[in-house]
Amino acid sequence: MADPWLALEFGADPAERIARVGAAHEAFVGTGGDPGRRGSRPRAARDVPGVREVVAESWRRSADARLDPEVTAPVDLTDDALAGYRAGHPLARVLPIFRDLLGGIAEDGAHLMAVCDAAGRLLWVEGHPGVLRQAERMNFVPGARWDETHAGTNAPGTALAVDHSVQIFATEHFSRPVQRWTCAAAPIHDPATGRLLGAVDITGGDHLAAPQSLALVRATARAAEAFLAGVDPVAPDIVHLAALGRDEAELRVGGRRLRLGRRHSEVLVLLAAHPDGRTGEQLGIDLYGDDRLHPVTLRAELSRLRRVLGAELLDSRPYRLRGRLRADFRTVTGLLERGDVAGALAAYPGSVLPASDAPGVARLRRLVDGQVRAAVLAAADPAPLAAWTATPAGADDLAAWQALARSLPPGAPRRPLAVARAHQLSREYALPDATFLQRPRH
Repeated sequence: MADPWLALEFGADPAERIARVGAAHEAFVGTGGDPGRRGSRPRAARDVPGVREVVAESWRRSADARLDPEVTAPVDLTDDALAGYRAGHPLARVLPIFRDLLGGIAEDGAHLMAVCDAAGRLLWVEGHPGVLRQAERMNFVPGARWDETHAGTNAPGTALAVDHSVQIFATEHFSRPVQRWTCAAAPIHDPATGRLLGAVDITGGDHLAAPQSLALVRATARAAEAFLAGVDPVAPDIVHLAALGRDEAELRVGGRRLRLGRRHSEVLVLLAAHPDGRTGEQLGIDLYGDDRLHPVTLRAELSRLRRVLGAELLDSRPYRLRGRLRADFRTVTGLLERGDVAGALAAYPGSVLPASDAPGVARLRRLVDGQVRAAVLAAADPAPLAAWTATPAGADDLAAWQALARSLPPGAPRRPLAVARAHQLSREYALPDATFLQRPRH
């Protein structure tokens, strides 16, 4: 069976494929498939003949996002905000590996090497100056957002969306300005938590639609993860819990990776937040609230959880997790306690179980978000402020947008956006905003 992540099978005619997929793309975004026309619906992936399934599904996601096929990716971070953000990002530690393994490609005059974060924001784009100038025309530059929602189908954005290495060939790109390029990208994960950190990409001409380019980015991603594992070893007796920015938690223990259901996620988060344990009554109140305490339901949930985890991991009387536990939200608060705001933001993809309405989880979520927010505001530095306002918790934070606007010097490219967003939120909240740009007197 052919590798579905490869753009061209052996012996395929690239020119014929470009023409055929290009015709399918025009039909998809044209009559009957134009997501910008009122009342029309994008075609389902199975209704795009002659197009790889991974590409057709990506086109559909791009259309569902109401993306204009003529769009170029927006630039999200620039100058000091970009420099500060990427300096604190975990992938900064493996940049030398990317350069060692892909540096030859990046300097040969035909290719680019790019690294993005988990949101599709390009952190580094390197290569021959001539190729870089060509890429600038489509905003393939550091700080630009190349996730599918903002840039449509492309290798780094699609690799993040499907969490798999992938090639995107020429007219497979959803955005027409990008269709002269071909790219291959692979996602990179935190070896300790499994959290998606970003992706590594190579971009160039049609000749990149070969098995070697996909194998190269896969190997580079694995090398980066191996290096990160050496920096922060994953001990086999440590339980790793990831609950930030996801509605269902993920547990890694003894080489197993378990994706938990909603209620089991809440239970484990609460136990991780109380390492000394919780009584059944305390846990019931944390999960259901004072007026909805269901001890029988709770015992049944914990019995099912014990079968999932194994009896050796879950104690009772009180309920607590055995062994050493590493939870991502505790990592963030620990970094804040050490004064490492940049590191905390890099380790913070979003709120604790954002869809949970369990009272104990909601309290924990407010606590963690509040600590991150307070540290960012206290720093009064544009880099962490920009990173915070890019998170779901900070996107509507009036005080943070006002602080970002104040922290950026006149003429900074991002300042007009920050000022406009602060004014917009002030109007939405019916608050005065005439003086927020005045710097406080000391």
